[in-house]
Amino acid sequence: MATNQEEVKLLGVMGSPFVCRVHIALKFKGVEYKFLEENLGNKSELLLKYNPVHKKVPVLVHGEKSVSESLVIVEYIDETWKNNPILPSDPYQRALTRFWAKFIDDKVVGAAWKSVFSVDEKEREKNVQEALEGLKFLEDEIKGKKFFGGEEIGLVDIGGVFIAFWIPIIQEIAGLQLFNSEKFPNLYKWSQELTKHSVVKEALPPREPLFAFFKGRYENLIASA
Repeated sequence: MATNQEEVKLLGVMGSPFVCRVHIALKFKGVEYKFLEENLGNKSELLLKYNPVHKKVPVLVHGEKSVSESLVIVEYIDETWKNNPILPSDPYQRALTRFWAKFIDDKVVGAAWKSVFSVDEKEREKNVQEALEGLKFLEDEIKGKKFFGGEEIGLVDIGGVFIAFWIPIIQEIAGLQLFNSEKFPNLYKWSQELTKHSVVKEALPPREPLFAFFKGRYENLIASA
């Protein structure tokens, strides 16, 4: 059985919003860990050993135990290190928190990504509408709150880092207006609070190299269309 004194390693890539979630959770808890950068074009033996099913990042290795899938990892971190709770203690509130964190992945992340990185125009438009619908639900949910977790960040905020940091980058590249202060004033204000949070700021990747990487990817997609 892993103890919280055992070595912690995070397998990931710098530009991934899913890996960033785990960085935030570990830093929020003050956990010391080693970050092992993966090359997804040439996956390491460690990655294949610890995530043989999906062969994807992030993977958290605690002692000899491995956990994959970003939201599952964040919950594992919260249950292993008890300080600075990420999920509420009340069972109903925990259930709601899990619902909204999963909602972001199911209704916003994929749709926002495909609204930029799809060749087919109809497919892009369908995903733009789906992303906007998802963001509208979150706009209503965050109203009157600093963070989804209340006065401090929680699971939904950590899950939502894609909205706060990644969507502004990819929408700028594609000339889209998915997410801004006019359409979603409450959610936009939340995104500003989140990205300036000391723990989140430390965990985010540098913007310029990420922008350049996604811009190159977008231009290649358009050129091949």
